Amino acid sequence: MTEERPKMSYEERRALKLQAKSASRLYAVQALFQMEASDQSATAVKREFLEYRFGAVIDEGTEMADGNIDLFVKLIDDAVNNQGRIDQMTDRALVAKWPIARIDPTLRALFRAAGAEFVEGDTPPKVVINEFVDVARAFFPDGKEPKFVNAVLDHMAREAKPEAF
Repeated sequence: MTEERPKMSYEERRALKLQAKSASRLYAVQALFQMEASDQSATAVKREFLEYRFGAVIDEGTEMADGNIDLFVKLIDDAVNNQGRIDQMTDRALVAKWPIARIDPTLRALFRAAGAEFVEGDTPPKVVINEFVDVARAFFPDGKEPKFVNAVLDHMAREAKPEAF
């Protein structure tokens, strides 16, 4: 006997899809950070996240969000394949005294994931900025980093997709 699932409305399905994309962006930042911190390959980190983090139950009642697998994989692959270009865009958006190599590694991972979406994605840049500012808030809830991230990403987006502004 199978259990019937309640039918979801269009709005509920849409909200779940958006939540999965948001989770994938957060996971991509974590994965890029992990790759840099541990010198792991993109393949190894993607496998770990897909097998052990997407939808994983970590404590009683605490479940990790399911992510959009396609978006997660694309962000990692595009960030790795375009890292030089993305880092140069980030450098141009930062104050000259603070090249990307000197900033917090979490922010560096965030800029690379967002940069990948600007360079290779089709999501409107303003949506990407909002999404990654939310990711910054998740990592730095009490800091000034979200405002900093907003300013840097706005500069990067205008360089990568000037036609959107």
